Amino acid sequence: MSTTFKRILVGVDDSADALLAFKYAIGQAAQTDAELVIVSILESDDMNVYQALSKDYVHGERDDLKKHLLKYQKQAQAAGAKHVRSLIAEGEPGETIVKEVIPHLQPDLLIIGSIAKKGLARRFGSQAAYMAKYSPISVLVIR
Repeated sequence: MSTTFKRILVGVDDSADALLAFKYAIGQAAQTDAELVIVSILESDDMNVYQALSKDYVHGERDDLKKHLLKYQKQAQAAGAKHVRSLIAEGEPGETIVKEVIPHLQPDLLIIGSIAKKGLARRFGSQAAYMAKYSPISVLVIR
C-alpha cells in the first residue's frame, strides 16, 4: 500500500541537517505534486529581556525571518515544487510545531533535520526527538 502525501510540512532553521531536510521535502513535493509548507520558528528565548519587550525588535526579527523564508519559497518553486507557502510561528520549536502548527495546517508528513543549529540541545537533537515522539503525523528525520 503506497502512501500519498498531499501536504508536506518542513521545518527550517539554516542548520546543515535542516537544509538537507528542505531539499528532500522539495523533491517529495515536486514528485508527488504535494503542497509544501515551509515553517520556521521565531524563538523568543534567543532574545534578551529588553529585545523581547521591544515590539520594534520582535517585529524586525519577524520581518527578517519572513524575507528569509521567501528565499526558501522561491528556491522550492525553482526546483519544481508547484504549491509552496511559508509560515512563521513563535515559541519553542518542537512544541510549537507539534501543538500549534500541525493541528492548524493538518499536513500528512513532517520533514525535519536531526540536529538544530543552536545551543547545548543541538548535540542531542532534542527538538527532532520531541517531534518524532509527540507528532500526531508521520515524521521523517533527515541526517
